[in-house]
Amino acid sequence: MTTRSSIKFLLRLFFTCLLISAVSADASQRGEVSYDIYVNIDPITRTLEGRNVITVTGTPDLQLALGRRFEVIDALIEGQPLEVIEDASQRYHVWNIPFSLGQPYRIEIQWRGKLSLLDTSLDHQQTLGRPIPVSGDMGTFLPKSSGWYPSVMGALARYRVHLELPLGQRGLVAGELVSETESETGYQASFDFPFPSEGIDLMAGPYHVATDKIQGANGKSIQLRTYFHPEISQLAEGYLDSVKGYINLYELWIGSYPFTEFSVVSSPTPTGFGMPTLTYLGIDVLRLPFIRATSLGHEVLHNWWGNGVYPDYRRGNWSEGLTTFMADYAYKERESDEAAQEMRLGWLRDFAALAPGQDTALNAFTSRTHGASKIVGYNKAAMLFLMLRDELGEEMFNQGIRAFWTMQRFKITSWQDIQNIFQLVSSKDLKPFFNQWLNQAGAPSIRIVDAKQMKTDTGFQLTMKLEQDAPIYQLSVPIVVHGKDGEETRILDLNDAQQTFTLDLQSQPLEVALDPGLRLFRQLAADEAPPILREVMVNEATVTVLLPEEGETREIAETLATRLQRRQLKLISATNNLPVAPILVIGLRPEIDAWLDARNLPARPDVIADHGSAQAWTLNSPNGTTLAIVSAENTNALQAMIRPLPHYGRQSYIAFDGASAIERGAWPLRVQRVGVEP
Repeated sequence: MTTRSSIKFLLRLFFTCLLISAVSADASQRGEVSYDIYVNIDPITRTLEGRNVITVTGTPDLQLALGRRFEVIDALIEGQPLEVIEDASQRYHVWNIPFSLGQPYRIEIQWRGKLSLLDTSLDHQQTLGRPIPVSGDMGTFLPKSSGWYPSVMGALARYRVHLELPLGQRGLVAGELVSETESETGYQASFDFPFPSEGIDLMAGPYHVATDKIQGANGKSIQLRTYFHPEISQLAEGYLDSVKGYINLYELWIGSYPFTEFSVVSSPTPTGFGMPTLTYLGIDVLRLPFIRATSLGHEVLHNWWGNGVYPDYRRGNWSEGLTTFMADYAYKERESDEAAQEMRLGWLRDFAALAPGQDTALNAFTSRTHGASKIVGYNKAAMLFLMLRDELGEEMFNQGIRAFWTMQRFKITSWQDIQNIFQLVSSKDLKPFFNQWLNQAGAPSIRIVDAKQMKTDTGFQLTMKLEQDAPIYQLSVPIVVHGKDGEETRILDLNDAQQTFTLDLQSQPLEVALDPGLRLFRQLAADEAPPILREVMVNEATVTVLLPEEGETREIAETLATRLQRRQLKLISATNNLPVAPILVIGLRPEIDAWLDARNLPARPDVIADHGSAQAWTLNSPNGTTLAIVSAENTNALQAMIRPLPHYGRQSYIAFDGASAIERGAWPLRVQRVGVEP
């Protein structure tokens, strides 16, 4: 960067800081909150006893809350009794506290209670859907959303946690481990988190702890640890090495790692959570050979986005999309152009699987609750950042990323703040860009109407017409012109419902392809997107045909259908005509073959026809909707698919030998192309 451009960049950064400070002024009026928590947990009896000393300064009226499963032993404010009330939902004990600005107050609450029994049979979706405090000899997990400690509702807080556990157990919360001891009386540890935090998650278990260190970009030492169950303790060294690589990568890309440590913690349930200074991943997840190269980096990056800069959930959650773009997608870009394009295709195929109106505007996404919400909050948001990088150029985009981190560390940040930063860093008006991608549900639908050529004195002139459906987007549409002497990429600015473009070319054009690299978030045309299994999984219009008529096989087929769709099934008779809706058909091999033959539908595809004990595949029905067929050799083979099949939604076909996938793939993309007329 030249001296003059450096000065211009610093000036833009200064004024951006002023603007963001003004936008976030309301947050500065909330004052400061800190917790000093002492908690004793016995995983065998599943009991918890705690005391929280809460200090509040410069805060208006507030509410404290504690989960109703716990008994309040004592509650004092400045040494005087504090009266508890019950909230309307009967989920919390609540204290209403009127405060005077600027005057510090001390509140002390003691509580105790019984934790729920740890259930290791739950899958990931079930674990996400049960934000309750659980404990057992294999582990303890107290999510912040469970109300396991008294907290100030809606406020960020610094904290110190002092944890006591029986001998043989170790535990942690996010933060710096400032002390720990272990003796015959048990395990004690103290953790300090000196930054404003959204809440406290607590984990414990029979952990083996391995350690390592790395020197951060600013010269400080970063302590690395794994808290692994004994059966996976041999994985510790590999995970510690991988964490080092990710911290180095993101310090160079974004800025200094914000904390003093990072830990990888194993969970007895199939979780996948990222907290400040740590990630909490299921034992079986950590065993998977590809996790170190994929999900681990995603969770490390959350220490910058989500746990280092906080989303303003009232205005949407940007952190999952930015993390997906700078982790999952970035790793594919480093692998190859083809791998990155395949991920973009996966995002667009997933979106095409949704029923019309099933998605929401991106600024309405707060957290992942089902498949449709992930398609918007992770995939669409990641592609927004891809399109923003294409719009600004990689160097300017990365300047914006570094400015974003410099200004917003440990602050609540909205999509509007992100727009302001990138706008001032780039000196571009990005309001139309952000408005259309954040505030509108759906995606643009673009078509090539026609393309014609004319010979000129200097070469050829190509005239082509593009159109898009309402609502109208402002789009930079990549077009690839295939000619006699090769191909050429052009970017066309499409701003109207229909627009004609004229291009001067050296070579005679033969064919034009619309966005073959899939760099726009858009609705794939019906003949562009070959069907995938996810279409029957996330589309709420899906109907289900269960061919086994009764008995155990029928029950297993219904369980499999429910696992795939995660909602109440819309069952129709096997003798019905094909409806105009996605259809899921499940049965044993003879039943499936007879059902397909009776409707003159194609037989099972050759690629999986004689492979394994069960197969699933997709095809287009005669009425233009998607058919997904699940076929098994016998009842046991059908049973074996219940757990693995829902994880293969992006496939068009898959074969299983028992519960193991032995063959899978997706039907190829058909790029939107038109021939050039003379």
